[in-house]
Amino acid sequence: MSPYNLLQEIDAALESLNRSERKVADVILADPQAATRASIAVLARAADVSEPTVNRFCKRFNTAGFPDFKLHLAQSLASGVPYVTRSVEPSDTAERYTPKIFEATMASLSIAKERIDPADVNLAVDQLIQAKQINFFGLGAGGSIALDAQHKFFRFNIPVVAYDDVLMQRMVAAAATTGDVIVIFSNTGRTRDLVDIARLAREGGATVIGVTAPGSPLAEHCSVVLGVEEPEDTDNYMPMISRIIHLVVVDILATGVTIRRGPDFQSHLKRIKESLKETRYPLE
Repeated sequence: MSPYNLLQEIDAALESLNRSERKVADVILADPQAATRASIAVLARAADVSEPTVNRFCKRFNTAGFPDFKLHLAQSLASGVPYVTRSVEPSDTAERYTPKIFEATMASLSIAKERIDPADVNLAVDQLIQAKQINFFGLGAGGSIALDAQHKFFRFNIPVVAYDDVLMQRMVAAAATTGDVIVIFSNTGRTRDLVDIARLAREGGATVIGVTAPGSPLAEHCSVVLGVEEPEDTDNYMPMISRIIHLVVVDILATGVTIRRGPDFQSHLKRIKESLKETRYPLE
């Protein structure tokens, strides 16, 4: 089944659905954007059916379950302007494309929340908290995410550098050894240079954390994968939603490291924050 025609598949199957499944279908077809943001409990209540009924309905359409169904549903809403964002149509006005972008972003964040594995987050935090130094790598849109990660992680008294130049990344990866952690941001996980860089770093004994698509070529060469698969087709569209999701993952990792450091570390963070007071006008 094409990832872009799930709504058509549901509509075509209406006559073959039983009464409970039809109720689920009606709720989804009435507001597919809301369905991409809903939890299984919310959707079940809206359709006046049980959660197992919703799950069976999802599997009827060749998806692995509710989270996978929502991912395909979000993809089915894609019909946009190439090189901008696929949720926007050429005829859209500001009144239409503004809420569309908000809604598409919120829906994708909701799906990412359900799909990311807390066990993988814990494993990544374990590696970051023990690192003798951390390097953040990204190319293109991933480069800005790497810089944001550097901005957050310098506070942890661990040497941190962000690189968005592929030659520097290769040299740093080649020099990395046990105790070094390299975090690579790549939405597709198919950028050849980043895959080679991950392989180089692992060969030297470094830990490589990939914030990338699970099952991708990059994921195969990572020590830890934070799978944040996003249906945004960055081959044809500007990376927008995927970038937001990766920034949230940076916040998750920074929060994990902060918590692991314990309450005694709060005074250090407070000192850094207070150093900025003199740079701002006071609140009136």
